[in-house]
Amino acid sequence: MSHRRQTRRSRAAAANTGGDRPPARPPAPVRWIDVAIGAVLVVATLLVYAQVRTHGFLTHDDPEYVTANAHVLSGLTASGAAWALGTTHDANWFPLTWLSHMADVQAFGLDAGAHHLVSVGLHLLTAILLFASLRRMTGARWPAALAACLFALHPLRVESVAWVAERKDVLSGFFWMLTLLAYAGYVGRPSRRRYLLVLAAFGLGLMSKSMIVTLPFVLLLVDWWPLARWDPTSGRRPALASLAPLVREKLPLLALSAVVSAVTFAAQRSAGAVAAIDTVPLSERLANAVVSYVVYLRDMVWPTRLAVFYPLRPVGVPAVLAATVVLVGLSALAVRAARRRPYLAVGWFWYLGTLVPVIGLIQVGSQSRADRYTYIPSIGVALALAWALAELVGRRPRLKPVVAGIAVAALAGLALSTWRLLPFWQTSDALFEHAMAVTGENYVAEFNLGLVRRSEGRLGEALEHYQRAAAIRPAYAEAQNNIAEILIALGRAPEALPHLSEALRTRPDLLDARVNRGVASAAAGRLDAAESAFREALRLAPDNPQALAGLGDALAREGRPSEALAELAAAVRLQPDNAQLHYNLGSLLASGDRMSEAAGEFAAAVRLEPDDVRSRVNLGSALAALGRYDEAIAQFTEALRLDPGLEAARRNLEQARALQAEAPKR
Repeated sequence: MSHRRQTRRSRAAAANTGGDRPPARPPAPVRWIDVAIGAVLVVATLLVYAQVRTHGFLTHDDPEYVTANAHVLSGLTASGAAWALGTTHDANWFPLTWLSHMADVQAFGLDAGAHHLVSVGLHLLTAILLFASLRRMTGARWPAALAACLFALHPLRVESVAWVAERKDVLSGFFWMLTLLAYAGYVGRPSRRRYLLVLAAFGLGLMSKSMIVTLPFVLLLVDWWPLARWDPTSGRRPALASLAPLVREKLPLLALSAVVSAVTFAAQRSAGAVAAIDTVPLSERLANAVVSYVVYLRDMVWPTRLAVFYPLRPVGVPAVLAATVVLVGLSALAVRAARRRPYLAVGWFWYLGTLVPVIGLIQVGSQSRADRYTYIPSIGVALALAWALAELVGRRPRLKPVVAGIAVAALAGLALSTWRLLPFWQTSDALFEHAMAVTGENYVAEFNLGLVRRSEGRLGEALEHYQRAAAIRPAYAEAQNNIAEILIALGRAPEALPHLSEALRTRPDLLDARVNRGVASAAAGRLDAAESAFREALRLAPDNPQALAGLGDALAREGRPSEALAELAAAVRLQPDNAQLHYNLGSLLASGDRMSEAAGEFAAAVRLEPDDVRSRVNLGSALAALGRYDEAIAQFTEALRLDPGLEAARRNLEQARALQAEAPKR
């Protein structure tokens, strides 16, 4: 055998351990052991995540995405699909994510456990595709298996997998891996059809979550290692010459990334999700970004004190300097090792690059970091670690049992940590109590605990949580608005008005606050201010039924019944299943002696809420005025059955019977 052929074979063998960069290789055949590894991966992940079947929906974001989203609750419909494709609801554009939620509702209704299991299934498929992609590109079985297991079982995945609102993470992750696998196939046998598969998978991923805009950059990294299509360490001119056609090859992918990035940024800015420069100065954003890179690494190695929300807080200079030293040092080591161990540089720059969209340089939201942001970036670290261990075993085979034992123990420890973290995600109460225990003062946790207490009817406790949230962050418009709502419900409307003013100062587009200002002004007897507030709300949302109903009530109290009727009728058309709106419209019609129409509205209210004695009494009165005494008596009798002490129903029943007795004499 010639020396040249021996050299080629030795380099090909180095693919499993690092060493000199290997040439491109044909895909490794799938063996029974690969199927067994996949099966173990599936079983282990299902054992860890099976408990989500008993988890419910959360108060944080789940209403926006599922439980209070009228489009999603309608299931898969043509109008829903059109809305999903065109909306930037919740400050993002991800139509495929919306469609996946609609499909879940279509299939399972509001069975929260089933929604969770779909997310677990997508996470599983993503892990399997990661294993298949790395196995195909490198030919290395065990490093690929280790990287996939680290990805599947790590506690940092919990937020993405066990939170229905984060379906976009697991869905985009699935299409990321599908794109990677399709790309490996395209590189092995280039063709237009195979490239279109890459483009289609990437497009579907972008329609799931825009964070994956960095995928073309990662494809350039895997072109270096393990696909061996260019080598930046071989000299400047050859490297640039071989890189240029690879960049041109990815221009369609880069174009898709650019378009989706622009759409996402515009959507987030228009929705107020992007913090203004003077709100979070560049220096603070840079400091938080540098420290977050290192904190994410720490959490990958030692995942403790994880929480659903980490408030954005000032970062001290010593922490920034220490984090900078760590990042610069690790980057220098990766670059220095790039020639002999390219997997280290590829893994490290995968991690650094894929975090860029969410590292906080453009501050979206008010969190300092989020576990879900590591869903894709952590793969780079897992890849570098897995191949480093493989090289160690390749150089010192006697260490293989020790390394294997350590790897299995580490995976078992990560799986156990994930198992122990998951119960906190079962209910909003447990999740946000845990967040406060981990992070200290946490206005998002306080706000969500307020939502929980309010849903339980414990208004006083809800008010306390909202007030603590507003004390921590006075510019938290949603907390100020919810304080006002509780005060209105407690009959303290004048106290609500300053909170609504503060909410609207921070968020002039907060529709609920404008509607509530109208409600509070009306309750305080300030009808002119109420009318103005409702009209401003309708300027923002012309079809808002609450604003229409509020304006109708205010106009009625101002003695403008014809205008009031038009507004209330419009509100009823928009919300035909709202019993209170039917009741209000019926009362206004009855005051104008339009009894036949009033009876129809009261009847609709009774149909929607059969136990509402107020609607039954008013329906009976309208029927009696129309001479329909038998029907009126039936309504009064039922009202007394529901509330035996209701004097108005008893009195009206006696009058109706008397009128019925007199009717034949007339």
